[in-house]
Amino acid sequence: MAADSPAVLLEGLWKYFGSFPALRDVSFAVHPGAALALLGRNGAGKTTLLRILGGLSRPDRGKVTILGGATRSASVRARIGLLGHGIGIYDELSALENLTFHARLQGLAEPAKAAHAWLERTGLHAVRDGLAREFSRGMRQRLAVARAFLHEPSLFLLDEPFTALDDRAIAVLQSLLREALARGATVVMSTHQLREALELATDVAMVQKGRVVHSGPRTEAMLADPALLYRTYGEPL
Repeated sequence: MAADSPAVLLEGLWKYFGSFPALRDVSFAVHPGAALALLGRNGAGKTTLLRILGGLSRPDRGKVTILGGATRSASVRARIGLLGHGIGIYDELSALENLTFHARLQGLAEPAKAAHAWLERTGLHAVRDGLAREFSRGMRQRLAVARAFLHEPSLFLLDEPFTALDDRAIAVLQSLLREALARGATVVMSTHQLREALELATDVAMVQKGRVVHSGPRTEAMLADPALLYRTYGEPL
């Protein structure tokens, strides 16, 4: 990927479920080191868009380029960190087994060492041998955070990353994301927790009924008034 190339480039993206267009002619770019907050109400198309970016779903029309390649390329997918609702968490494995397995899949030199380190960073080391199915929702989300960061990806795709996290865990996740951005990683996150997202975001995109109705830099006005975009584009909270 050329140094000045976008980390994420969408060109005329459409996605249908039956005859219903869940995404309608979506185009935008996200550059390396940027953090894009995807905003919009439930059903706007945010999760569908993230699934396409992560190679979990195919668009019906349009072009997607991720890190200079195709979304389903093995080399590209290895550089993506996905955080969604239960993605990659195996209920019948312990927290340590989950992360060690993922580290091996990613080809890390010392899988167990990496797993222990990330359990410590996310406050789960004391329950490392507990089965994931026995964890609370918040503990599962922290395990998913650890799994997403374990291999130091170049692109993070985060679907409601702050859901189920307490204030301390939110602060940890924000710190981890700032570290990732500082090393040049790119973040695309969908969320309803506007203040937490806007504190991190360099850019925002508002999605309404499958269309991007606004995209551009995150401004101080948005940070001061997180509901501004919703009011401006006719979707009050």
